[in-house]
Amino acid sequence: MQDGQEPFASSVAGAQQGTAEGYRVLARKYRPRDFSGLIGQEALVRTLRNAIAQGRLAHGFMLTGVRGVGKTTTARILARCFNCIGADGKGGPTAEPCGSCEHCRAIAEDRHVDVIEMDAASRTGIDDIRELIDGVRYRPVSARYKVYIIDEVHMLSEKAFNALLKTLEEPPEHVKFIFATTEIRKVPVTVLSRCQRFDLRRIGAEELTAYFLKIAAAEGAKISDGAAAMIARAADGSARDGLSLLDQAIALSHGAIDEAQVRDMLGLADRTQLIDLYDDVLKGKAPEALKRLAGMHQAGVDAAVVLQDMLELTHWLTRAKITAEPLSDPATPEAERAWGAKVTPELSVPVLARLWQMLLKGLAEVQAAPQPLAAAEMVLIRLMHAANMPDPADLVRRLSEGNSAAASAPASPSRANGDGGRGTPTSAPRLQTQQQVAPQPAQHIAPQASQQLAPQASLPQPQSFGDVVALFHAKREGILAAHLQSDVHLVQFEVGRIDFRPGDRAPSNLPNRVAACLAEWTGKRWLVSVSAQTGEKTLKEQAADLAQAQREEAARHPLIQAVLQAFPGATIDEVRSLEPAAEATVTPQGDVPPADEPIEDEIA
Repeated sequence: MQDGQEPFASSVAGAQQGTAEGYRVLARKYRPRDFSGLIGQEALVRTLRNAIAQGRLAHGFMLTGVRGVGKTTTARILARCFNCIGADGKGGPTAEPCGSCEHCRAIAEDRHVDVIEMDAASRTGIDDIRELIDGVRYRPVSARYKVYIIDEVHMLSEKAFNALLKTLEEPPEHVKFIFATTEIRKVPVTVLSRCQRFDLRRIGAEELTAYFLKIAAAEGAKISDGAAAMIARAADGSARDGLSLLDQAIALSHGAIDEAQVRDMLGLADRTQLIDLYDDVLKGKAPEALKRLAGMHQAGVDAAVVLQDMLELTHWLTRAKITAEPLSDPATPEAERAWGAKVTPELSVPVLARLWQMLLKGLAEVQAAPQPLAAAEMVLIRLMHAANMPDPADLVRRLSEGNSAAASAPASPSRANGDGGRGTPTSAPRLQTQQQVAPQPAQHIAPQASQQLAPQASLPQPQSFGDVVALFHAKREGILAAHLQSDVHLVQFEVGRIDFRPGDRAPSNLPNRVAACLAEWTGKRWLVSVSAQTGEKTLKEQAADLAQAQREEAARHPLIQAVLQAFPGATIDEVRSLEPAAEATVTPQGDVPPADEPIEDEIA
């Protein structure tokens, strides 16, 4: 608004003129009659004032914006500016129409013969446009310009737009076109290029609040600042929507309007209840949150509205986290600002972003669900379970540093001892920077960074590949142990490093899983990589070859040959060692002692 009380004065004057005609809704009663009455459109008003003052009157105007921001009102004001002749009847086009000449009065009363308004939503066809074009060639009856105002112009058909193009590009000097639309993207660019485009922005909540307070005072109604601000927020930048809500609130309250009445009228949640619900969600208090939501629903609040308010609150907290401006905004209630100042330091932007995404998706679910309350309860339960989850960036940072007790398996010694992770987790010591292993070539599959831990003396330290397989058996990782025996061709083994060629049946993530398990069980970093070299036979194949060699050696024994001759058709199925199991040894490669050592055999 501009010039103090002047923007409102013209609207009040028009409202007083219409009192004799009976009751009129506020949106029509207080419709601005000149540029000074427009609120929230300073750039548009400045541009049009200067253009009219300089005589730079375009033949086509395109006004676009959301509903209720003043597109049609601006078009009618322009029609008055173009045709005003002043109180003395000698004036020309002016940015300050007098409002008293016959043209200004006729346009204000929607009865001027040379100002033609057309609703493109109901007249979309080419025949309607042809009728309009036929009238363009005739000069105005009494006014200076013949003005065509086409509302919702995007609703015209393609043929109608095409028929309008030539006339719109080169109209007669006495014709002005003013288009209004809420869907500017649906208007062909060929039409846009022939018009001057003006975007009417949403009206700010503060401007709407002040505007509603003035109108309520003019109507003799008492309204609190909080109630006016609540109506302004519900209007979402639309003056017409807000005036309709204010009209309804005045009728509901019999002259005195407070926040509770507006909240009940709009079906909004109590802000205090909403903040308490948000606190319960952040603290994971499921019973309290569900009970509070049920109470709000019982009071008549829509479940979808609750989630919308929580979305708004999440956005407000995010802005407060980034900048302190929302916490000092006088339009925000003091209790809400105090709560925001207390909660904001405890929340991170990633957590707030995750809450926003989950609420946004949950809102769509609630709106589509057959039982909105049940869907809203499920959304709150998901939020409570996800509220305390660390964000991915924090996990990556902690994993890269190797000190994540929550994400790193070596942090739990009970799991390393095979108790299923039921013990109390403790953090393992971390290697210094100079002790960390340098990055490996791209073909290697490196284990997680959280596995760069210092070895502990009490943990097993396998010295051969056979020891590794035995360790997997001891830890009851049967599937991985079977893959290591049957599907791994060892290329190179060192303590802390294994290179192998996987077989066809080996899973693609076998190196990472082996490295992770070894790091957990041994307390040190293992590098497990895939090699293109052939490598040795698998342990299963080596065991089969060894068993075959033992059977062949046993078959050469004189006693065994005598038994085979005495029992035709008999075979040697298995060769067993008679040495006690406790005295059996395993070589560094996991093989049994060489076959040339003296052993005693038996036939199974």
